[in-house]
Formats: sequence, C-alpha cells, structure tokens
Amino acid sequence: MNFNRRKFLQSTGTLVLSSAVLSGKAASYIIKHPVGVQLFTFFNIIDDDVKGTLTKVAAAGYSEIESAFSKKGGYYGMKPKEFKALASDLHLSWKSHHVLGAPFKLPPGAKMPTMPDGKPMVIPPMLNLQDNMQQLVDEAAEGGVKYLVCANTPTSTPEELKASIAVLNKTAEAATKAGLTFAYHNHDAEFKILSDGTIPYDLLLSETDPKHLKMELDLAWAVKAGKNPVDLFKQNPGRFPLWHLKDLDASRENIMPVGSGTIDFKPIFAAAETAGMRSFFVEHDMPKDAFASINSSIKYINKNLNV
Repeated sequence: MNFNRRKFLQSTGTLVLSSAVLSGKAASYIIKHPVGVQLFTFFNIIDDDVKGTLTKVAAAGYSEIESAFSKKGGYYGMKPKEFKALASDLHLSWKSHHVLGAPFKLPPGAKMPTMPDGKPMVIPPMLNLQDNMQQLVDEAAEGGVKYLVCANTPTSTPEELKASIAVLNKTAEAATKAGLTFAYHNHDAEFKILSDGTIPYDLLLSETDPKHLKMELDLAWAVKAGKNPVDLFKQNPGRFPLWHLKDLDASRENIMPVGSGTIDFKPIFAAAETAGMRSFFVEHDMPKDAFASINSSIKYINKNLNV
C-alpha cells in the first residue's frame, strides 16, 4: 500500500468512523484488496465458453483478471476492446495481459504437460515479443490494460539471457510510450545458475531499467527455487507491483489451491508495501477442477490474508 493510498484510506476511515460516532452507532470497517485471477487457470475450458467462465469468476468473488494466450487466438477469440467490454459488463477489472517473450518451444528433453484427460497439452500458434512486439504492445494499449507482462522467455544459457534482456528492454521502452507498465513473470528456472556463473533473475533485475520494467513475482516458483520473496522485496523495494499466488505441496512439485499447501503467505503479505504490490492474481496451472480451486483459494485469502 503506497503512501497516497494509505492517506486516502486513513482519511476515509476517519470520516466513516466519525459518522458512526455522531450517529451513536459502533461498527468495524475492513477495506479489502481486490482479489484477481490469472485466466491461464482456465486454459482447458475458457475458450468453450468465455462469458460463462468469467461469470463464474465474478460469482466466486474475484474482481480483477489477468488474461493469457488463448486457443482461439487474440483475446479469447475477441479483439481487445470486445474483451474489455465483456469483462466490464461482468464488473471485472481487466488489469493485465500475458505474452510470450519468444517463439514457444520446449526445453531439450522436456515433454508437454498433460491435461486432465491425460493427453498432452496442445499449444496454438502464439505471437511473441521477439517477433511481434509492437503489435502486442498496441493491442494491450487498445484494450486499456495497465500492465503488459512477459510470461516466459529463454534464459537457460548466457546467450539466450542476453538476447532476452535486449527484447525486454526494447519492449519496456515501447510499452512506456504506449502508456503501459511492462513487467516480467518468473518461473523457477530464472534462479538457476548458468554456465558462466550468473543467475538469470539477478541480471533481469540489474540490466533492465527499474522505472520501466517491473516484476510480477510468482511467489510459488520463487519459493520452489529456494528464494524468500520477502528478501527479494527488501533488495528491490517497489519493483514488484504484481504477484501470482499458487500453493505447493511438501515436495514442491505439485501445485495446489492457495492455503492448502505448504507456503506461508502471511509474512509475504505483510511485506506488500515494501514490494510495491498493486494487484495479485490467483493461478493454478492445469487444475483438475479450476472452479473448485479458485473458490478454495479466495476463501482462504479473504479469511487469512486479505485484511
């Protein structure tokens, strides 16, 4: 919570309290942060019924969304303004959109994740920042989102990392000109030491402009990599306006709904001001039941974290 927002909440809270005192009534008022969801959670089902999916998201209590790539292309088969209008009609604030940093390819020896039916996931052709940067920036700006986020980019070798950082810096410049805030979303791979001894995430922070490239910290992937998110916030205050929330089991291999795994989110949320957090999005990669997962997550968040 930044200083201006704190002043606003304090002043409005004082007015509400004064009104209650003058009327002879006592009450407690809790202003909760909007809870968001990353729509990749519904990758297997959203394209079959976009409006129905978003309707259920809103009914579950979510008020912010972050979009991702779609099997239909574009924004779930829609133009940016069409998708914006649909979300607005359902009282969902479309805050952010995910794009790839480079053409999609599996790492050597890796296999496509399996879907709930046991079949390998099929990825449709997708635009990426390396080849389609200006188009992706322009479309996000047309849709009126605040954030454009690089969801993934090659970082497994020093050469890949150098090329990716160049693309990120170029995109950050274009996004700023378009009125967007550009951010980078991590997995655990960015914290693994490369052959030259460097750690990709360290260079992603140090070789990009903190004014123009922010970070969307996926808390679970950072924890899986052995990192403490609070330490990252302290080392780079204000650079993490976006978070992803998912939980992990004890093996750190299986994703779970928020609050049903082993990650202690309370100290992380206590450091939200240091991080500069503005929005957070629940995400569950390839869940067996996406709606059961998001319902479980938001119940835990509202009871234990979001106060």
